[in-house]
Amino acid sequence: MGGGRPAVEVVRLGLVSYREALRLQQVYVERHRSGPSHALLLCQHPPVYTTGIRHKPYPPPLLDGLRRLGAEVHNANRGGLITFHGPGQLVCYPVLHLGSFKKSVRWYVSQLEQTVISACGRLGVAASSSPLTGVWVGDNKICAIGIHCGRYVTSHGLALNCNTDMSWFGHIVPCGIVGKGVTSLSGELRRDVGVEEAVPHLLQAFRDQFHCQLTDSRD
Repeated sequence: MGGGRPAVEVVRLGLVSYREALRLQQVYVERHRSGPSHALLLCQHPPVYTTGIRHKPYPPPLLDGLRRLGAEVHNANRGGLITFHGPGQLVCYPVLHLGSFKKSVRWYVSQLEQTVISACGRLGVAASSSPLTGVWVGDNKICAIGIHCGRYVTSHGLALNCNTDMSWFGHIVPCGIVGKGVTSLSGELRRDVGVEEAVPHLLQAFRDQFHCQLTDSRD
């Protein structure tokens, strides 16, 4: 890296549709064509199931059944299998050029995991990584991670369960991992932990883990 820490713009989108978030990610990806323009998009989604890259498509009856629950269903060009996003989940889409950090996707995913582990620790939850992708508390996943990287520019990212309605996960095998469960910050701490409470801890952990400067788009 050059001198100084890379600057990353924090963009707070609020509650946005998954489709709109995809569009905005592409806008920020395109910004990198004229030079590094790092951004961290923070949002929540209305109920939506997303499928990642896999060799065999999901059966249409399965996807139709999910739609009947009142959720949208979208395919995404991220890694991983099926997962759920909804209110009460902190979704973070880093759009970074890894040339300003380290040109390694493996390193990048590990940094995301360590960022979430640190944020959970700041809140009093002992989380860890495992050979399985994501961040875990015991055998229960608290944060899903699925990324896309093209020409060293990242998109998609992570989804940390804060006070999500966990019943939505009961209709799928989250991320295709059989025999494991899901959990949330609220479930682990036995009190209500909303997205707004979790955001500053995640941002501090991201800043420290990626050795960057954060600027808020609202400033």
